[in-house]
Amino acid sequence: MKIILNITYNLLLKSLSKPLPCEERGFYSYSPSLAGKGLGVRFSLLNPLCLGMLVSLAVMGCTPDSPRGGNNRPQVVATSTIIADLAEEIGKEEVQITGILKPGADPHVYEPVPADSRVLEKAHLILYNGYNLEPGIIKLMNATGDKAKKLAVGEVVKSLKLDKGQGKIVPDPHVWGSAENVILMVKAIKNSLIDLSPADKNKLTENADKLINELQQLHLWILQQIQTIPPEKRKLITTHDAFQYYGNAYKIAIAGTLIGISTEEQPSAQTVRKLVESVKKNRCSCDICRNDN
Repeated sequence: MKIILNITYNLLLKSLSKPLPCEERGFYSYSPSLAGKGLGVRFSLLNPLCLGMLVSLAVMGCTPDSPRGGNNRPQVVATSTIIADLAEEIGKEEVQITGILKPGADPHVYEPVPADSRVLEKAHLILYNGYNLEPGIIKLMNATGDKAKKLAVGEVVKSLKLDKGQGKIVPDPHVWGSAENVILMVKAIKNSLIDLSPADKNKLTENADKLINELQQLHLWILQQIQTIPPEKRKLITTHDAFQYYGNAYKIAIAGTLIGISTEEQPSAQTVRKLVESVKKNRCSCDICRNDN
């Protein structure tokens, strides 16, 4: 993870040294945890804010496909790539982490396979996001993972609300948009791993403290970058309504979204028209396209 952060940070800072228009400094971002069908994000901001989001997603988004080996360690299963990455950073060699979702998979619509059942049955601890981010996996988990302890990592964060239409209000599951929220998630994971393996308390605490320090520095860096953006330009228009926590934490107005809480939704012609009008009205000048396929 540290390597990912350093490389991403250096590349992004290097891009700032080039006095190019925002349109010419667009980036293509990859976020396994928010996998969709060619989703895009359009900002009415200068480049630093866009960079802040990319770094925050880079820190949280990458995870290995398989555990590190060794069969005597506590078996921990994580549903999402973000949670698997955090658990890996905290657990290191003390626990064996297995992630169910792979980079590019969409937690909203993921359909479990038989191998997922076998992994969950062997787990001593299951870490999942909660707030119904991964409904298919949660259903399978409740059916097959009875012997394991379970932690809804995302639910340690007080949820913001999303309107799904027709008066249906639900918790927003995309809690990792704020670095401070991720710190809460790290603390919860640390405590659950200590409960699972008390003998490793000191090492787990040391790993978690290191990760928390990195996230605190990241949070401050994003705030500093945002301060370089005129307040009237701090607006975000996105295809997927997954950035509410980011906007709330870093004072960015969400000026419009194409689809709602789930990437399974299909936008209507009226929604598309309203989004186009919002883009024009807010004079969006920086475009970040996401293609997670």
